[in-house]
Amino acid sequence: MRRYYGRPLDDPSNSPFRCDGYLAGAMIRDDRGATIPLSDLSPFLRALLVTDGTVTKTLEAYFWEPVTVDTLEQRFETAAEPVPWIGLAAGDACLIRDARLRGVHSGRAFAEALSLIRTELIPPDFRRRLIAREIGIGALIRDSGLESYREVLDVGLEHGGGPRRDPAGAPDSGPSVFRTYRIIIGGRPVILITECFPLALFPVA
Repeated sequence: MRRYYGRPLDDPSNSPFRCDGYLAGAMIRDDRGATIPLSDLSPFLRALLVTDGTVTKTLEAYFWEPVTVDTLEQRFETAAEPVPWIGLAAGDACLIRDARLRGVHSGRAFAEALSLIRTELIPPDFRRRLIAREIGIGALIRDSGLESYREVLDVGLEHGGGPRRDPAGAPDSGPSVFRTYRIIIGGRPVILITECFPLALFPVA
């Protein structure tokens, strides 16, 4: 949760993708302070950063295998500081979930997603299925029929910030591109998600 503290909505480092899918000369910043042109990323990875659909289905179509969601960790936590991106105040409780999107056939880790969820703002059945880890958040929203909207807030690159371990190999220490977005349900921001995509899986053609 600490990665969200001290990040106001008007932070100048916020995503250029907040309103547009294309911006000439757009850059992202890595965790070492360097800037990287978005044009240097693979076209599919750029598309992943702006999609407002279910990432799991998009990955299945691209890698052409079923993708499952493994819950690595799930816990309730009390916010030590405000998180303005979803209106969370210091002292508020929220659900934290760390999940891996894994190829069923290859065992490869395609992405890792860290979610911060205000469970008191979602319908009871949705909350029950979410806590029970039945399916991924995107699929759960789709199946529930809830009207929702996704807003990209931040994109960047982290060195060694990818999925913590690839089941088919060694821990991934390479760079990952991430995006943070919030899901608005019933007009209120309810879920904050950061998805990390290992660069090695999405080479530039």
